[in-house]
Amino acid sequence: MSAKPRILVARRVPPAVAARAQSEFDAVLADVDMDADTVIGTATDHQSQAIFSGPKVRLTAANTSNLPRSVSIIANPSAGFDHMDVEAARKHGIIVTNTPSVLTDCTADLAFLLILAACRRLSEYGTIMREGWRKPFGMPDSLGLRANGRTLGIVGMGRIGQAVARRARGFDMRVLYHDRAPLPADRAQGAEYVARFEDLLPRCEIISLHLPGGDGTLMTREAFALMRRGSVFVNTARGSLVDEDALIEALQSGHLFAAGLDVYRREPDFDLRLSALPNVFLTPHVASATVETRDAMGFLALDNIAAVLTGKPPITPV
Repeated sequence: MSAKPRILVARRVPPAVAARAQSEFDAVLADVDMDADTVIGTATDHQSQAIFSGPKVRLTAANTSNLPRSVSIIANPSAGFDHMDVEAARKHGIIVTNTPSVLTDCTADLAFLLILAACRRLSEYGTIMREGWRKPFGMPDSLGLRANGRTLGIVGMGRIGQAVARRARGFDMRVLYHDRAPLPADRAQGAEYVARFEDLLPRCEIISLHLPGGDGTLMTREAFALMRRGSVFVNTARGSLVDEDALIEALQSGHLFAAGLDVYRREPDFDLRLSALPNVFLTPHVASATVETRDAMGFLALDNIAAVLTGKPPITPV
């Protein structure tokens, strides 16, 4: 039996992450992203001590109880962990970790890309160019909104929300934010705290979500109605936060000028009505999809595994 710690990498990973896993561990590497049943069977056969997890694994309380007793850590290479029952894992003595810090800047970059793309009608402009653009535009035609100087509302002022606020300063934006409590001044990036979510919405021209999922639908029909007419909505957080029927209605009616979305209630089989709307700019849940960030996410997950399997505390426990 190998002296190296035994781990199961239950999802496809970048080459640099795979190479490190094979070098430092007795690693089983998935060719395809595994589901919970495959993880349980493979981990049992391998007697894995750690699972490098992923959103497809969906470890419920029942699934977690079927994991081999050899497993002592489930490492999520992402900030989110709403695809698994963390409390059930803890009850079985399994440590759960995530990677909350390494994807902050890339997610904030994409959020700001979505803000600019939605304001400047990039989905429509892209379609025009792909179709061959042969009709000239006059001064009143196909006008977008200037992002510079607008009021941005950030819902959820954690690491990513703060990073978005920093970027907004470069565009001379006024930034308001809502969270459970106000941040210390040195972390608020000059943004103004609004205690009630319902009071934030009508005060902003752009709303950007940066909350974890799992607490129900935040953007309801009533919430969209509170937003200013002609405002912009952006979501790089979780699709479960949004009533997509209500969002589509707000976009179709003109109540919202545009939206920029990276996440959806169903993925990858998202609601195709969204792609039919010209005033929506869509990306396929790729906020962290750069070489540098995906490598860093995988490396931090492996760092957590290495720490726990050598008797040290996890680096970024959930």
